Amino acid sequence: MYKTHTCGELRAAHAGQNVTLAGWVNRRRDHGGIAFLDLRDRFGIVQVVCNPGLSPESDQALDALRSEWVVQIEGKVQLRPEGMQNPNMATGEIEVVATQVRVLNPSKTPPLYISKDEEEPDENLRLKYRYLDLRRERMKRNMELRHEVVLFMRKYLSERGFLEIETPILFKTTPEGARDYLVPSRIHPGQFYALPQSPQQLKQLLMVAGMERYFQIARCFRDEDLRGDRQPEFTQLDLEMSFVERDDVLDMVEGLFTALIPAVAPHKRLLASPWPKLTYAEAMERYGTDKPDLRFGMELIDVSDLLQASEFMVFKGALEAGGVVKCLVAPGCAAYTRREVDELTEIARNLGGKGLATLAETAEGPKGTAAKFLRPEEIRAILSRTGAKQGDLILFAADQKPIVHKVLAALRLHFRDRLNLADKDVMAFAWVVDFPMFEWKEDEQKWDAAHHPFTMPRLEHLDRFETDPGSILSDAYDMVCNGYEMASGSIRIHRRDIQSKVFSLLGISEEEAQRKFGHMLEAFEYGAPPHGGMAPGIDRLVMLLADEPNIREVIPFPKNQAARDVMADAPSPADPAQLKELHIKVVE
Repeated sequence: MYKTHTCGELRAAHAGQNVTLAGWVNRRRDHGGIAFLDLRDRFGIVQVVCNPGLSPESDQALDALRSEWVVQIEGKVQLRPEGMQNPNMATGEIEVVATQVRVLNPSKTPPLYISKDEEEPDENLRLKYRYLDLRRERMKRNMELRHEVVLFMRKYLSERGFLEIETPILFKTTPEGARDYLVPSRIHPGQFYALPQSPQQLKQLLMVAGMERYFQIARCFRDEDLRGDRQPEFTQLDLEMSFVERDDVLDMVEGLFTALIPAVAPHKRLLASPWPKLTYAEAMERYGTDKPDLRFGMELIDVSDLLQASEFMVFKGALEAGGVVKCLVAPGCAAYTRREVDELTEIARNLGGKGLATLAETAEGPKGTAAKFLRPEEIRAILSRTGAKQGDLILFAADQKPIVHKVLAALRLHFRDRLNLADKDVMAFAWVVDFPMFEWKEDEQKWDAAHHPFTMPRLEHLDRFETDPGSILSDAYDMVCNGYEMASGSIRIHRRDIQSKVFSLLGISEEEAQRKFGHMLEAFEYGAPPHGGMAPGIDRLVMLLADEPNIREVIPFPKNQAARDVMADAPSPADPAQLKELHIKVVE
């Protein structure tokens, strides 16, 4: 081995020992002919003192040393002189006095700072040189945290009777709401595999196979528009359980995360235990979204009934068209300027809203665009219902309910960040349950699965398939935290008659169902047990635990915001010979 110890393990107890270290030169300082090196490896940093006259080879190596050179140091550990200890370093009590310096590999001047986390390089530069970026302390911490999270999950589930089972990456298309990545087959010209958007069908088949408790740290692939919490390929904890009802699955996952958080991120704390449980309808009414951030208040308040007789055309028109008027209270924002209110209005318009009406409760009385059009009794009723105090700003959205919810949900998060309303060290987990089973696609004039077509509908709603599909609730559930969807799952269909009923409503013919899902339908006829599961996202979880702004910071080699790997320059054109072998022609 090139080293007897790591750079991070030496302490006062090692004083007097001869050691061999190897790593990167993190920093070099020269004082009166003596060179001080901060030597770094994955485990930490140690100070090395290099006196002149070691040996001709060592002196020559020392003269050439620069940052990020890979070196091997032989030397003796000694206590630092009194008053020279560094309390900011784990190895700050000691230093290594070099007896030999050997260069293992020189380095060009790096294109980005590695030893200074506070000087943040451009992200595309970091991604182009990701192998250098990963040397930085911030990124090293993120990779270590990711490892600890996955290790805890594996141990926790294994101790509770789960088997870790791998499923194929080359499979058949899985309807999950995004486009598939297709892989052409050379052996079967004109035919394609699909990379799995999730192991959905396969984990259900494992339940049919009698595995009963399965999990996998699964790689998933979705060709969808990117955001800060999305990547073309991502990792999730995939798990499935047989002979369970909804709350059995929720209790298992809640127990896992409740134990995991203090173990891997002790500075984080749970907002509540047990976690609150909201219905989908309740979450939408109170927060305008099915992934609410519960770390702060500012709930949406419906004031439609207070304004039925209002002559304010913004409100009157919305209510006459079957819409609603809802509002939220921004604390301490009554003094917002016209420009600041215009910025909020622009947010609303960008989300499809027609604008915003405002009511500021000031020492001089009500002000704002709504104040001059509302009667005194209407203002009093609104202030009473909202609980707005002097100095607060009320923002109204008046439109069809989906647009109102979308606008106010976005404004709620805007104020969260602007007013610093949420404690970043609080993890506000919650369950959202009772999702609609189907949603109507107006442009296609057809029903679509709100979750996925293998989700079990509420059994008491089976008689509504022919009469009122929109009212059918599913046995689906989401885990949310701090405004993010952290996991999605459901109790699955395990009966062929119910699965065929769902396919029929979705407009999937028997022939198409057999072609796409024949293996599933046949499996259900061989004693498929009741089963359900879910798939928490590992990238999003680590992102929140590491206080990072997006999941790219916790993935070793991510794509950029344009879905490109700028390090390897992928995607890239294929060699014509490869395309010919695959019977593929690129059409402009």
